[in-house]
Amino acid sequence: MPPMTQRSPAECAIRQAHIRFGLVFWGGAFLASAVLYVLKITDFTAYARHAMYLAEKFLRYGSGWLVASAISYALFRLHQWAQRRGPAESSLPVFIVVAFIISLAAAPVWAAWGYATQAAYQWSNFINETALGAALFFGWSCLFISLLFSFELNDRERRLAAAREEALSAQMRALRYQINPHFLFNTLNSIAGLIEEGSAAQAGRMVLSLSTFLRTTLSLDPLHDVPLADELALQQDYLAIERERYCDRMDFTIDAPAEALQALVPSLLLQPLIENAIKHGVGPSLAHTRIRISARRRNERLWLAVENDLDANAPRRTEAAGFGIGLRNVAERIRVRFGEAGALRVDTGSGTHFRAEIELPWKAA
Repeated sequence: MPPMTQRSPAECAIRQAHIRFGLVFWGGAFLASAVLYVLKITDFTAYARHAMYLAEKFLRYGSGWLVASAISYALFRLHQWAQRRGPAESSLPVFIVVAFIISLAAAPVWAAWGYATQAAYQWSNFINETALGAALFFGWSCLFISLLFSFELNDRERRLAAAREEALSAQMRALRYQINPHFLFNTLNSIAGLIEEGSAAQAGRMVLSLSTFLRTTLSLDPLHDVPLADELALQQDYLAIERERYCDRMDFTIDAPAEALQALVPSLLLQPLIENAIKHGVGPSLAHTRIRISARRRNERLWLAVENDLDANAPRRTEAAGFGIGLRNVAERIRVRFGEAGALRVDTGSGTHFRAEIELPWKAA
């Protein structure tokens, strides 16, 4: 096995597994040999002779474990060499051939130890012990090779999972941070509109509200969920900003029972939907527009909806326009985070309203 100095965690794990498997393998071999010997005993009065024989067997299989450890060390070094050259599994035939050759070479050495320590040792016993040793050592070698490759595969799976998690985190952050420039663009347009209309006081309040809102949103971790109550409170702050411009023709309501408010949702998930309602519902309309935010728990699902009125006299949106940057962002965030367990649906009804519905797995704070 590897030297005692500067072992990596993987090498330490292999060493520990080697010891555990060695105890099981060689302990099992000794017990099997002992049971077979006891079954052949006819004279149960010769306790000393039987005990001496079992003690010799114990020492022999103990020495077999020492020889197997040397074989394991050679195979471990071969595995390290193969890893440096590329995927180790491509060298698997080489491992098997080397294990077979080493086993054949080690078996006579192991059998000679018994031949040298027992006066009544017969040549036929030496041949039998050599064959048994070759089988045991080759079986142990195959077991140890399987152990090495299992650790290598587990290590690859861990690295692959870490890479996937890192890629997913990067994608989630990218999708999450797309919201800020999009929202900022819309809000600055609103401030510019107020300034053009001569509402400097309203524009000033809106800038201060925007500063507070951005400070709050930028402090949120895009990979951490937030309670729906916090998400709705943040959206109320945003709608308060927009109300500065559309105070005469916009109102909003939030309908969410206490149970639904405890649900965990990705931060700023509703932001693009509400921006969409402002841009396509309130913006082009001269009539009074209502925005309704609803939330319900339905069994083990969380249902969210953002709905706004549509002015029949305003220019109609096409379906492609409905699935603009904001809605595509929400749909992609749901897909990446929840897969098929999440969904975004859009309902344009008869042209008098627009509703975006989200369904997510239920998860309470």
